Amino acid sequence: MSKPILLSGVKPTARVHIGNYFGAMKQFVDLQGEYQNFNFIADYHALNQMMDDPTIIKKYTLELAAAYLVVGLDPKKTVLFRQSDVPEVTELNWIFNSLITPSYLQSAHAYKDAVAKKKEVNMGLFCYPVLMAADILIYNSDVVPVGKDQQQHVEIACDLARKFNNTYGEEVFKLPKALIWEGESLKGTDGEKMSKSKGNVIELFEPEESIKKKVMSIKTDSKGVEDKKDPEADNVFFYHKLFSAHTIDELRSRYENGGIGYKESKEILFANMMAYLKPMRDKYFKLIKDEKYLNKVLADGAKRARKVAQIKMEKVRRAVGVR
Repeated sequence: MSKPILLSGVKPTARVHIGNYFGAMKQFVDLQGEYQNFNFIADYHALNQMMDDPTIIKKYTLELAAAYLVVGLDPKKTVLFRQSDVPEVTELNWIFNSLITPSYLQSAHAYKDAVAKKKEVNMGLFCYPVLMAADILIYNSDVVPVGKDQQQHVEIACDLARKFNNTYGEEVFKLPKALIWEGESLKGTDGEKMSKSKGNVIELFEPEESIKKKVMSIKTDSKGVEDKKDPEADNVFFYHKLFSAHTIDELRSRYENGGIGYKESKEILFANMMAYLKPMRDKYFKLIKDEKYLNKVLADGAKRARKVAQIKMEKVRRAVGVR
């Protein structure tokens, strides 16, 4: 019996940070045995944000591919590919655009947020959920991992699948389910939700001195060394739960009973963080130089993805009458 298909895409619009790793990438690695993973690099989606410098998308695409590999994605188990290497997706996107109305898309979160912030909205952003639905449905996805705030994307994909199936009278598309990531939201160095746009992230592969500077700048209150501190309210301790598992009980006791200052806590955190990240950082700095290998991994993944997409599109074309 074949494994259920898990589909996820990440836009190559910035360097990978620890929120990406703990919030998604680590789970993809853990789920490789349970699902057939399709992980794509969403370079067409990235065009909504980065039309002015094409070299950056290429650069971030390879960096993201290298990051996926060094954190543990196995290209023999996971289909890792560029979105743009599967042209059937944009063909399906056009067909879906012919089924959906502007009034429906006006309810999409990304569009409403952009309008609320008085941003200029291009058609790529407006139709973003349709392209995402094509991404999801063309590979027969069973589950799509998302945060609670992204669940609407899966709902729109299901709506389009139903409308297509009902319009053409056959079950061409299955209805995927959202796999909601559980757990605490990742905090940035300022204590707010980690976000590239807020500049509060720590990148996985930035220079060590830069990481140290960011760790030492994590926002804290003004309590002294001997003051008792609530570990669950402290931003530094939040990171200890990610990187200091082997000493977490001792650190918690020192917080609750007094006897540790924030400077020392940050120094311990930095040492543990670098020890945790060292194996993947060492692999990354070697792998990122091998552009030929990275492109081969993505091309091999695209061949596997296209095989599935082409079969699906033959059914779609016959259903709509263009074959």
